[in-house]
Amino acid sequence: MGVLDWMLDSDPSIRWQALRDLADAPAEVVAAERTRVATEGWGARLLALQGEDGQWAGGAYFPAPTGDSDAGAQPDDDESQPWTATAYSLLLLRDFGVDPRSDQVRRAVALVSDHCRWEEGGQPFFTGEVEPCINGMTVALGAYYDQDVDGVVARLLGEQLEDGGWNCWAEYGSVRSSFATTINVLEGLLAHERATGGSAESVAARRRGEEYLLERKLFRRKRTGEVVDRVWLQFSFPTRWHYDVLRALEYFRAAGDLPDQRVDEAIQLLRSKQQPDGTWLLENTHPGEVHFTLEDGDGRPSRWNTLRALRVLNWYEQTEANP
Repeated sequence: MGVLDWMLDSDPSIRWQALRDLADAPAEVVAAERTRVATEGWGARLLALQGEDGQWAGGAYFPAPTGDSDAGAQPDDDESQPWTATAYSLLLLRDFGVDPRSDQVRRAVALVSDHCRWEEGGQPFFTGEVEPCINGMTVALGAYYDQDVDGVVARLLGEQLEDGGWNCWAEYGSVRSSFATTINVLEGLLAHERATGGSAESVAARRRGEEYLLERKLFRRKRTGEVVDRVWLQFSFPTRWHYDVLRALEYFRAAGDLPDQRVDEAIQLLRSKQQPDGTWLLENTHPGEVHFTLEDGDGRPSRWNTLRALRVLNWYEQTEANP
């Protein structure tokens, strides 16, 4: 089985994106396949897990406490985190590419808007939380699901640091940006810009944030050139809040500009990870409770990472072919 056939022999959430991004299928074929995401497979399964309270797992960012007094609390470290609450469930539905205009999704999002409140602050979900990492995700979700997140965008613009990025620890005195916080904010600003047109200020902020990553070639320290964190050289799906090189490349592909030469080394890394059979592996699953698994585990061929890698390379190689 060829790589494209292997991806098409899968869930509708992968099939429709492979048809659109890799197979150049007619628009009506792509649209028909996309409609199935809300009614079949992983998308339908995830939508069915929404609670009567409008939330997944009873919480906005963390599952609601159960009989265990520690359940629902933020972990002491970042090694493991439950991924079943509302924010990450909506992010996964967006990754699936569920049609936000479908009746099923409109009902689900309306329930979130009406009933879901952040654990820190108690404010409605689409008005945002307090950390820019989470607010970047909130903006991306609001833009995708047609919710007003202009106030969250304004807050993010006021929190951009001098070096061009963002950091959730800025309120505690950090003046250096975080790759992870920055990629979440950039994805949110890009999605908001696409949905609303953005503003001169938001576009400028996004461009400054891009420069923060590009100056560091997506994974190196600006001053020394050292790799910041070798974990970023391993590719995850879902990415959750975490940063890695493939996620950054996907952002720049989505932004639609011609590839900057400062992504060349990241592209070389991406190419080096293609397996002899044409696939890419799942390498770094972020530990934590999930609703259900999507792939066969780390070290095995990943339809998601293969899809993402191939469309990044298509974007990059179009420029190589037409300099």
